[in-house]
Amino acid sequence: MDSWKVSLPCTRAEAEGLKEDISPLALLDVPPVLMTSEPDPAAPDRWRLDAYFGEPPTAQMLAHLTALAPSAVGIAPTVERVEDRDWVTLSQQGLEPIRAGRFFVHTPAHREAAPPDAVALEIDAGRAFGTGQHETTSGCLVALSRLKDQGVRFRNLLDLGTGTGLLAFAALRLWPAARAIASDIDPVSIEVTAENAAINGVATGRGPGELELAVADGLGHARIEARAPYDLILANILAGPLIDLAPDVAAALAPGGRLILAGLLAGQAEAVAAAYRRRGLMLTTRIDRGEWPTLVLRKRKALGWR
Repeated sequence: MDSWKVSLPCTRAEAEGLKEDISPLALLDVPPVLMTSEPDPAAPDRWRLDAYFGEPPTAQMLAHLTALAPSAVGIAPTVERVEDRDWVTLSQQGLEPIRAGRFFVHTPAHREAAPPDAVALEIDAGRAFGTGQHETTSGCLVALSRLKDQGVRFRNLLDLGTGTGLLAFAALRLWPAARAIASDIDPVSIEVTAENAAINGVATGRGPGELELAVADGLGHARIEARAPYDLILANILAGPLIDLAPDVAAALAPGGRLILAGLLAGQAEAVAAAYRRRGLMLTTRIDRGEWPTLVLRKRKALGWR
């Protein structure tokens, strides 16, 4: 498929800063994948920023990109059309593994590097997003690890907007007897999730320890409705949809159930939490990773929180 590669110079400090905040590019329907490199080891402060877009970048997109590298102000970025190449896979060839909570998430290139004490998951995103590299995903992995450390048990879970299936796989590794369903509005994501499930030894199906897959917009799907209520729901999407989905998500969560939300910026956390507070959910944990908080909420029981 066609993609567009945009390149511009940057400093090492600017390159390292990209790990913390790429807004407002991150709020696009399909955010670009960013890569940085050091073209000349003899010039250690002269780096390059490459951005891969799945559509022709607009002037506004280019402006947002150049804002990430103030040192390049006045330098026109180069735009190159790349034909018949999988731009997500191309851009992820150099991804390093991440350690988040109990988990070690890696691409096939680092299959042998998993520490013996970690829960290893292999994700080669290819046609979908969600390799664990972004703070929103790693924050959810930390949240799952903490719930396991606290002795919480889950029997029925939903990964809403699954992407590559990573969070559903992680939850099933921690609670292997649970029933799980993963959904996404994008059929390609569900195809990729099925492929990744096979790679990671996750059985697909409707029974305990198995993962059911569904193409769905929100919670309006017969299988998602039939399996409710859930004692764990994960939703790593965006602040706007999280707020819009609050009534449906709250209704699908069992009393005392946990909800993990991500995909929101720090300045959006209160509005998201408030939308769920109005539905009887209390914020119990906030995990901040750069500008990307992960919220863990618990639904009120009929006679209190216990």
